[in-house]
Amino acid sequence: MALKAVHVSDVPNLDQVPENASLAFSNGRVVSRIPKFLVIGHRGNGMNALQSSDNRMRAIKENSILSFNTAAKFPLDFVEFDVQVTKDGCPVIFHDDFILAEDDQGTVLEKRVTELCLSEFLRYGNSLLRKNKDGQIVRWRVEKDDSLCTLQQVFDKVEPNSLGFNIEIKFDDYIVYEKDYLIRVLQSILQVVFEHAGDRPIIFSTFQPDAALLVKKLLHNTYPVFFLTNGGKEIYYDVRRNSLDEAMKLCLEGGLEGIVSEVEAVFRNPGVVTKIKDSKLSLLTYGKLNNVAEAVYMQHLMGIEGVIVDFVQEITEAVCDMIKPSAVAEEDGDGDGLLEGDGKMQVKLKPHFSQWELSFLLKLIPELIQL
Repeated sequence: MALKAVHVSDVPNLDQVPENASLAFSNGRVVSRIPKFLVIGHRGNGMNALQSSDNRMRAIKENSILSFNTAAKFPLDFVEFDVQVTKDGCPVIFHDDFILAEDDQGTVLEKRVTELCLSEFLRYGNSLLRKNKDGQIVRWRVEKDDSLCTLQQVFDKVEPNSLGFNIEIKFDDYIVYEKDYLIRVLQSILQVVFEHAGDRPIIFSTFQPDAALLVKKLLHNTYPVFFLTNGGKEIYYDVRRNSLDEAMKLCLEGGLEGIVSEVEAVFRNPGVVTKIKDSKLSLLTYGKLNNVAEAVYMQHLMGIEGVIVDFVQEITEAVCDMIKPSAVAEEDGDGDGLLEGDGKMQVKLKPHFSQWELSFLLKLIPELIQL
């Protein structure tokens, strides 16, 4: 696709904005800041890593209604999922740019998702293949499989309605998109959201800088928009993607609500958290370290406002224990409350750090990341 400058002021208004659409992270309340520490399920109950030795990474098909509803059984705030738009204008849930399957002769067929019609996309069965980052093609085998789905189906079938959706708008990292194409894709997604979201909390996010600015313009401040960045772990042609400083600049210039950063980028440069918070931006993170409870707790201490995780059960339990106060603790005004279960009293253990200890840990983390 040809390079074409995007002028956000030229974006046409989208007139389907519902009266009840809101910037709220909780129903019915318009806020510009995240009110609590959020836990967000990555692609539902966790992404699939098909060659991982950890069976949890192959338990349930990612980005599926089954995965979203499984995650919803835990004290989760949002599920995150990837949305692309088929060539006939239907938003569907799928992470990879290409979808792979095998024909009757054993030939691997590879198709770009956005070049398929909806009917073609939905015809793909459960026996998909997947290409790893090293180019190896493997069978997409999981313990509990599920069908491909559309964005509308997710709104209709995922419960409860109080479970928020973090809608990541997916684009190919290596294509330069024309403005008209971006607008067409975004309008297709927003139409479904405005017609089916109701009071469900919604966050939009994308790695595509122009798409982030455009969707913010199209939304008229009805839902929060976050810019995704890996903080410079990979270098892209578009410099706006290559550092947290550039991400901050984009958010401030475009009026976005915040940044979703790869967690290692934040741990390598913990001072950036203060800069982001001083700029009145929210900060969430994603990445493998978010599956480690201690790393999640450290982020809470640093002032990060939420994490996207694969191990939903383990991390929600850890967050409830270490961060979110229990009812008993709230009544007593004490963060170290007692929990009753099976007739036994359990003491909630929460680490305590002095300011000096926290400062030392923040200095130590970048060194540990390099190991």
